[in-house]
Amino acid sequence: MAQQAHAYHMVDPSPWPLTGAVAALLMTSGLAMWFHFNSSIIMTLGLIVLVLTMFQWWRDIIREGTFQGHHTSIVQKGLRYGMILFITSEVFFFLGFFWAFYRASLAPTIELGEYWPPTGIIPLDPFEVPLLNTAVLLASGVTVTWAHHSIMHGNRKEAIHSLTLTIILGFYFTMLQAMEYFEAPFTISDGIYGSTFFVATGFHGLHVIIGSTFLLVCLMRQILFHFTSKHHFGFEAAAWYWHFVDVVWLFLYVSIYWWGS
Repeated sequence: MAQQAHAYHMVDPSPWPLTGAVAALLMTSGLAMWFHFNSSIIMTLGLIVLVLTMFQWWRDIIREGTFQGHHTSIVQKGLRYGMILFITSEVFFFLGFFWAFYRASLAPTIELGEYWPPTGIIPLDPFEVPLLNTAVLLASGVTVTWAHHSIMHGNRKEAIHSLTLTIILGFYFTMLQAMEYFEAPFTISDGIYGSTFFVATGFHGLHVIIGSTFLLVCLMRQILFHFTSKHHFGFEAAAWYWHFVDVVWLFLYVSIYWWGS
């Protein structure tokens, strides 16, 4: 950084966007192969390439931001704008699912029996596992905020403890949702109810897994002394993402689980 006359980060050429795109192609085509021909070889290969890409790309970014000093205050400002725009795009992504759900449920057609939930569908009880999941995610929102304040005040031990607790709660949520899917009395092929339910809650579940992985990487970095009270945007981005996941779940719970049942 001492050899350049500006505070911006001119990123070096990287192979990881290409390998990431190849991994996405292999996983999506492999998923289709698995569904139609019961062969998971291509999907497994795609998953391996994706994990390797993630590991090496994140390694490079951590190296640039922590050891090479490329993440100056101006660069961090740009990263913040980028994360805000990314979360905004995610909001509109979920908005489409809510639009489909409310379009179907507020004016159920004659094919659905002019009734919601549609005739023949037994919805899940919103005051059982869904309510527990709501409590788990709200608790994780508290612990991730605790971790953020601990990092800002230089309290390293508390930050590690609260981050670990957040990750445990995230994976516990995923386990509960998997159990709920396994025991659900309807499937994704059960008309508009099944498709809107599983697509909306399934994509949210995927975001919880991504957020948990994001926080797990932050925990490793915190253990390795990568964060300071003034330089911890990697964690800050993870915390923003986690709060977004929490808010989306509240809308899902109120709309699909409680009102929609």
